[in-house]
Amino acid sequence: MEKLKTYKLEIVVFICGAMGMIIELLAARVLSPYVGSSNLIWTTIIGIMLTFMSLGYWIGGKIADKKQDLKELSEFIIITAITISLIPILETVIVNAFIQIIEEKIIVAIISAIILFGVPSFMLATVSPIAVKLKNKKLNEVGKVSGKISSLSTIGSIFGTFFAGFILIPNLGVSNIILGCSILLFILSIFIYSKKDKKYILSIIMILIFILIFYTIGKYIFKKAHPDIIKDIDSEYSRIWIKDIKTEKGGTYKVLQVDTGTESYIKETGEMGAEYLKYYDLFEYYNKNANNTLMIGGAAYTYPKHYMNKYKNKKISVVEIDEKMTKIAKEEFGLDTNNKNLKIYHQDGRSYINTSKEKYDAILIDAFKGFNAPFELTTYEAMIKAKEMLNDNGVVITNIISSLEGKNSKFMKYEYATYKAVFEEVKVFTVNTDDEEQQQNLILIGIKGNAEIGKDKQMYYQNLLDREIVNYWSDKKVVTDNFAPIGN
Repeated sequence: MEKLKTYKLEIVVFICGAMGMIIELLAARVLSPYVGSSNLIWTTIIGIMLTFMSLGYWIGGKIADKKQDLKELSEFIIITAITISLIPILETVIVNAFIQIIEEKIIVAIISAIILFGVPSFMLATVSPIAVKLKNKKLNEVGKVSGKISSLSTIGSIFGTFFAGFILIPNLGVSNIILGCSILLFILSIFIYSKKDKKYILSIIMILIFILIFYTIGKYIFKKAHPDIIKDIDSEYSRIWIKDIKTEKGGTYKVLQVDTGTESYIKETGEMGAEYLKYYDLFEYYNKNANNTLMIGGAAYTYPKHYMNKYKNKKISVVEIDEKMTKIAKEEFGLDTNNKNLKIYHQDGRSYINTSKEKYDAILIDAFKGFNAPFELTTYEAMIKAKEMLNDNGVVITNIISSLEGKNSKFMKYEYATYKAVFEEVKVFTVNTDDEEQQQNLILIGIKGNAEIGKDKQMYYQNLLDREIVNYWSDKKVVTDNFAPIGN
């Protein structure tokens, strides 16, 4: 116990450093269902939190020169605990409200990051300069002390990053981690406070009660604002919402949402709810002898389930990076993982394309979350590898959310140029509307060699084939691993 007292400042700095990075990772998870998790969103979150941390270091230094006691530090830490406990309330009241009235997601991200995470980041950053001053009262070695404190804070940040990313977020979930951070900082504040009289004990009990009340209120108003969410799950890769959505006719859809994108939804009859998924069946029209299919991106496995029901004698392999997603598909969406025609690989899609020796007749890509695209699956190099995996006359069919023309057409324009550079024939289909400037699901098909048309299937797919965009054109450059201006 004496050693703990001797090194209490070091312990405080380490824990607060860890908390800073945990809060930063939580910020991305809290905001992702509303604004996505693109490169721009991550840049915004990191930039704003670094800004507030810089202010915290500066103001903390000024405070340290005026007041030099543990009481001041303890009060700063408990204020931080309270501000963190308010995050679940602010998520619903601020972020959910702003996303309804502000069209630009980046503006919502900026405002939300400032209001929800600016103050906690600021308060945590004040700890280091105050700790340096307090420690230097006993040891008149400013350089040595500041170096030690800075090092401990950084080590804490490293620990917090790995601990949150690999253990806390996948196993506890966002709201539980927020409560845990608040309670830990609450205990840390008590640990360094020296004068624990009756008045202090009473006030500290009241603060704990308020933290628990804020947490409870946060969960309650979140549920009231999102009555359709039946499960809020965090995995290593994403924040996942499972919803039951009622239709105007009184039916229901079961929906899986990742970030802002609805990845899969299934009608109460068990049929596919998303119109774009029907276009994947075109693999048998453009390659009549196709028997072995690869799908990159499983999510709720809506299409693989349809494939296994429709094509009893064909095989499908699914590459899904998130093992928890497969578990959700099994438990919530009825996936039969024991089907002999199904193989599942839990790894990154690009990694599988680069390393697998398997050959396929069709590759279906459905790995883009809403408007966010993992750039590594969009490049010339990725498509060259995909083409190498195809048997003769094989096809790649990709779902893209973009517009054909106008300000929101960048993704489609770049991808079309890239596919044209790789495949002998490229086709484009609209799914939802003929409005060329409207963002929607667009289907991009690359054909290796000559298409082997299954003319006997034409009558089944004529309604889809009629939506082909003939003579589509792009003035964009080919996307490469070195030049990928999408996914942001």
